Amino acid sequence: MNLRRLWKSRKKWELELSEEVRDHVELQITANIAAGMSAQEARRQAALEFGGAEAVKENCREQRRGFWLETLWADARYGVRMMLRSPGFTIVAILTLALGIGANTAIFSVVNGVLLNPLPFPQPEQLVTLSESKPNFATGSISYLNFRDWQRNNHTFSSMAISRPISFSFTGTGEAEQLQAELLSSDYFSLLGVKPVIGRLFAPGEDEVGAAPIVLISAGLWKRKFGSSPEVLGRSMTLDGTGYTIVGVIPAEFDLLTRSFRNSEVYVPIGQWKNNFLLNRGAGLGIHGIGRLKPGVSIEQARADMDEVTHNLIAAYPDTDKGIGAAVFPLKQDMLGDVKPFLLLLLGAVCFVLLIACVNVANLLLARSTSRNREFAIRAALGAGKGRLIRQLLTESILLGIAGGGLGLLLAIWATRTALQHLPVTLPRAANVGIDARVLIFTITISVAVGIIFGLAPALKSLNPVLQVTLDEGGRGGSGARHRAQSVFVVVEMALALVLLAGAGLMVRTLGRLWSQDPGFNPRNVLTFNLSPPPSLMNSNAETVRAFTRELDRRIAAAPGVQAVSMTWAAIPMSGDDEDIFWLDGQPKPASQNDMNWAVKYVVDPDYLKVMQIRLRRGRFFTPQDNEHAPSVAVIDDTLAKKYFGSDDPVGRRIRLVENEGMGDGTTEIVGVVDHVNQWGLASDAQNLQAQIYLSSMQMPDAYTVLISYGTTAVVRYAGSAAGIIASIRDTSRQMNSEQVVYGEQTMDEIIASSVSDRQFSMVLLGTFAALALILSSIGIYGVISYLVGQRTREIGIRIALGAQRKDVMKLVLGEGVKLAVVGAVIGLAAAFGVTRLMSKLLYGVSATDPLTFSAVATVLLGVALLACYIPARRAMGVDPNVALRYE
Repeated sequence: MNLRRLWKSRKKWELELSEEVRDHVELQITANIAAGMSAQEARRQAALEFGGAEAVKENCREQRRGFWLETLWADARYGVRMMLRSPGFTIVAILTLALGIGANTAIFSVVNGVLLNPLPFPQPEQLVTLSESKPNFATGSISYLNFRDWQRNNHTFSSMAISRPISFSFTGTGEAEQLQAELLSSDYFSLLGVKPVIGRLFAPGEDEVGAAPIVLISAGLWKRKFGSSPEVLGRSMTLDGTGYTIVGVIPAEFDLLTRSFRNSEVYVPIGQWKNNFLLNRGAGLGIHGIGRLKPGVSIEQARADMDEVTHNLIAAYPDTDKGIGAAVFPLKQDMLGDVKPFLLLLLGAVCFVLLIACVNVANLLLARSTSRNREFAIRAALGAGKGRLIRQLLTESILLGIAGGGLGLLLAIWATRTALQHLPVTLPRAANVGIDARVLIFTITISVAVGIIFGLAPALKSLNPVLQVTLDEGGRGGSGARHRAQSVFVVVEMALALVLLAGAGLMVRTLGRLWSQDPGFNPRNVLTFNLSPPPSLMNSNAETVRAFTRELDRRIAAAPGVQAVSMTWAAIPMSGDDEDIFWLDGQPKPASQNDMNWAVKYVVDPDYLKVMQIRLRRGRFFTPQDNEHAPSVAVIDDTLAKKYFGSDDPVGRRIRLVENEGMGDGTTEIVGVVDHVNQWGLASDAQNLQAQIYLSSMQMPDAYTVLISYGTTAVVRYAGSAAGIIASIRDTSRQMNSEQVVYGEQTMDEIIASSVSDRQFSMVLLGTFAALALILSSIGIYGVISYLVGQRTREIGIRIALGAQRKDVMKLVLGEGVKLAVVGAVIGLAAAFGVTRLMSKLLYGVSATDPLTFSAVATVLLGVALLACYIPARRAMGVDPNVALRYE
C-alpha cells in the first residue's frame, strides 16, 4: 500500500514511465525504504541511482510524446467515424465550409497574383516609372528630347528607357494584318533584365533617328508566322512598307502592363518612328518611361535629383519646359493604380462570407452536440478531463475544416479560371493570377483556423459539468447556455449578411446611376474601328493623304448599312485622348506653352455630329466647304464656352492654336457650340480636363495631315447588326486595296461598358457574396428555430392542451426568429455605416450611407428571416399534445 500511494504521488513528469522503468524504480524505492529512508528520500535516491533525474525526465518526455501522438491518431480515427456516422450533417458542414473557404481562396489568388507577387524582373524594388508632371497632367507624356537630357544629366539612375505604343501594317506574308507594337529606346529590355530567346537585344545607338531599321519580335509571332525557326534572324519583315531586319525574339512570358505598355508582337527602336514632331521638345506624343535606381538610392533621392535636372531644363528651354517637372513612382505602384483598395475590399467581403459559414457550422455542431451529451457525461464520469474532451471535439472540427478546405480548393480553381475570363480589362497583372504555393498555404491555414474557430465554442458549451442530471435525462434535454450561444451565432450571421447586402446594394445603385448618366452623345448603333492605309500611301504628301481620306469617306458612307461616317484623328470619347493648347485672340501670347489654355481635341469630318448625335447648342458645325482652302474654323463645347467666355456668345470670337501658327493670320474662328461629352468615362469625367474643341480634318496643317497615312480611326452610325456592318466595311476596304487593314472594331456601347467594368465586376462579386451570405444566414436561423421547436415540443403540447390557439403558437415561434433577426439587423446597420465608407471611391451618385439602400437591404433581410422561420413555425402549429406528452 505504501508503494502504491508513493507511486500515485509521483511528480507530473513521471506520469508516463514505461513498464521497464517503472519496475526498476519500484524495486529501488522498496530497497531504500527497507534501509530506513523516508519515502521522499527513497524516491529521490532511486531516481539518482537509476541514472539521474535528468535521464528519468528525458525518458518521461519521450514516453509522453509517443502517448500524445498515439492519442491524436486515436482522436482522428474516432472523428472520422463520427463524421461517417452522421453523413447528412457531415455533407452539409463540409459544403458550407467549402463555399466559404473556396470563395476566400479564389479572391486571395487574385490578391496574391496582383498585389503580393513581386514583379518578374531582377531587383524589382529598384524599378520606377517616369513621366512629365505638367499643369494639367500629374503624369503626362515625356518629350523625346527631354528624355535624352534626363538620361545624360541624372545622378541617381543606373539606366532609363522609354516606350510608346503603336501599330504596324504587316505585309508580304499572306493577307495584310495589323500588329500591336512598341517603340522603345535601346536599353529598355536590358534595364528589365529580359533575355532574348534567340538573337540579341537592341544595342546602344540603334534607337537614334536615322539608324538602320531593325526589329525584335515576340515568341508568339515567331511561332505563328515563322514556325519558331532559328533562321528567322537576319530575315526582313515589311512593316508600314519598310523592311525591318529581325535581330532577336523576346520571351512569351514578357508581360509589362503599365499605362504605356501592352502585349505587343513587334518592338522597334523609337528613332524609326516617322513622326515629324519627335524632335519637337514641346511634344510628348504619348511617350512614357521607366528607370532603374542605383543600388542604395531611395525614391526620394531620385525625385530630388530629377527636380534639379528639370529645373536646369526650364532655365535652358523656358518656352517649352516652363512648368515641366518629373513624376517618379515605384513601378509596381504605377501598375496597380487604384486597384489595391478595390481588391482588399473584396477580400474583406469574402471573409464575411467565411465567418458566416463558420457560424453556421458552429450552430450545427451545437445542435448535434445535444445528442452526444450522454456520451460526454459517461466519458467524464470515467475520468476523462475537460481538456481531453475539448481536444477530441476540436480534432473533429479541424477534420471538417480540412475536408471543407480540400473541396473549397477545387471550387477555387474553377472559380479562378472563370473569374479570369470576366476580370475587368483594366485589372493589372491578371496573367499572374492562379493557384501557387502561397495560395495553397493560405488555404491550409484558413482550413485549420476555421476548424478551431467554429469548433471551440461548441466544444466549450458541450461540456456539461452536471453529470448526474445529464445521465438521468439520457441526453434529452437542452442547455439554456447552448440556446443562448446559438442565438448569438444567428445574430452575428444576420449582422454580417446585412453588411454585405448593404455593399452590394450600393454598387447596384451606383451602376444604375452610371447607366442613366447622359454621356453627351447617343452610343446606340455607333461603331468605331481603326484603319491602316496601304503602305503605298505612307510618306505621301498632305494633298495625297487628303484625297485618300475623302475617297475613304465616300466609299464607307456608301457601304450597305452605313447611315453616316466620320474620320477622327485625335480624341474619341472614353477610348482615346489628345489635347490642344490655345489662347484667346486679343490677349498677349503666354510666355510658354504650359501657361496657355488646354482643351481635349477632336479632329473630325462634317458628319461627326450626325454619327454621334451630339446636340448643337449654338451656331453651326463643319461643312464640306471647311477645307484646306477655307479660313480656319472650330467648334467648342459648352464647358469651354462657359469657362473662357462666361455669358458672352462665343460664336464669331477667335482663338489662337499653337499648331496653326504661321497659317493664314494665325487665328481660328469659333463657328458653333455643342454639348459637352464624357471623354474620360461615365464616373471620372469631372476629375479630368473638361474643355473640348473640334477642328475640321481637312484644315489640319500639312505636317499633321501626313501622319494620317500611317493610320486613322472612323466612327460609323449603322443600321442592322454590328457583325453585319463590320463585314460590310471590311469588304469595302478590301475593294479599295487588299493591303488596307481594318482592325480594333468596337461599338460605343462596348466602350461605355468597358469604362464601368471595374464597378460592374465589383457589383457582381459583392452581389454573389451577399446572396451567399443571405442563404447561409437564412439556413442558420431556420436551423436554430427548428432546433428550438424540437426542444420545446413538450412545452408547446402543454400550451395547446391548456387551450392555446394554433396562431398563438405560430406567433410564439415567429417571435423568437424575428427577435434574433431584428437584433442582427440593428447591429448590421451600425456596422455597415462604418464599413461602407471604405468603398466610397467605387460609388457614384450615391452616398456610402444611403438611407434608401440601407432600408431596402434591412427589409430584404428581415423578410428572408421571417420566411426561414415560417416552416418550423408551421411544424410547431401541428404539434399533437397527446403525442408530445406521451413521448415525454
